[in-house]
Amino acid sequence: MKYIINDQKYHFRSAFDTETGAYVRTGILDDFGKDTGKDPFMASFPHLIDVGVMGHCIHGKTGLCVKAGIGCYQSGLTVEQPNMTIENFRWIAEQCKGRCNQLALGGRGDPDQHECFKDLLQITRENNLVPNFTTSGYGMTPEIAVICKQYCGAVAVSWYRSDYTLQAIRILLDAGVKTNIHYVLGNNSIDEAISRLQQNDFPKGINAVIFLLHKPAGLGTKENVLSLSDPRVEKFFSEVDKPHPFKVGMDSCNVPGAIHFCKRVMMESLDTCEGARFSCYIGPDMIMVPCSFDQNKRFEISLNGISIEEAWNSEPFERFRNIMREACPGCATKELCMGGCPLMPEIVFCEKRIFN
Repeated sequence: MKYIINDQKYHFRSAFDTETGAYVRTGILDDFGKDTGKDPFMASFPHLIDVGVMGHCIHGKTGLCVKAGIGCYQSGLTVEQPNMTIENFRWIAEQCKGRCNQLALGGRGDPDQHECFKDLLQITRENNLVPNFTTSGYGMTPEIAVICKQYCGAVAVSWYRSDYTLQAIRILLDAGVKTNIHYVLGNNSIDEAISRLQQNDFPKGINAVIFLLHKPAGLGTKENVLSLSDPRVEKFFSEVDKPHPFKVGMDSCNVPGAIHFCKRVMMESLDTCEGARFSCYIGPDMIMVPCSFDQNKRFEISLNGISIEEAWNSEPFERFRNIMREACPGCATKELCMGGCPLMPEIVFCEKRIFN
């Protein structure tokens, strides 16, 4: 099924395929409905909301992230909150019906371990939204995989380099679930990433490997942040450029690197930071921020007593957008990357990043 959203405020249309996950949008339309070719800066309502349904990680005390060389950006080892309630989740989903495409379930732990996991997925679909989520795979079972097949668009398994990682991938694939791998790319993992791409060394049958750039948030360290001057970065993107038996994707934080180093990637297919433009994060405490990596809540707004749309149009969100609007004046690729990450300039693969 395809959903089309007509954005009357910002004069563009978008289409989302619930089966394939394909998402496209027009440029800004003129008074005659003709595409001007200029990309809309933002939508009047988020097209994807990252919903932190997990307030605590039941595997946190076991140190799964640490053992996998991944610093939990949500500080799952040290911070505990109640999980999001069904009532709050339903309140979010009902506001999104007909205005949003996807809810990405996340938070401080594996969403498939939420006490009302199936209910969350059912509520999402009841409101014509597609649920997706990322899991460590540690608690994945055939029974959970069947539920995922029934409701989810796709499931991502974090690359934790363990037997349970491979087992979870196999369980999901056996259930017919579109399965991706989320691979955190940092100083400690880029060599492995290059090698695995060179050898196509990921489990057969997966849909895609998505590379997520390491950020110094939560338990993520600055020492693990990659540098543009590191020759391995260019080598990594050269491997991304090559054909593989699986799809290769990246988060928007990697877009400046793709602009610098990729030769075959269609630049039109890249979308830079969507925070406060086309996406946002709502935590289990019902605090809304432009991006889940805003762990210091610099741009937070509470949803207590206001709607998602009101929060979307709030002063903190406008401040976040203005960082991108004002970044890198005069740069030829400004429209493609808008200066990169508004939160952490140290992760941006560009030596020319300038702010007024």
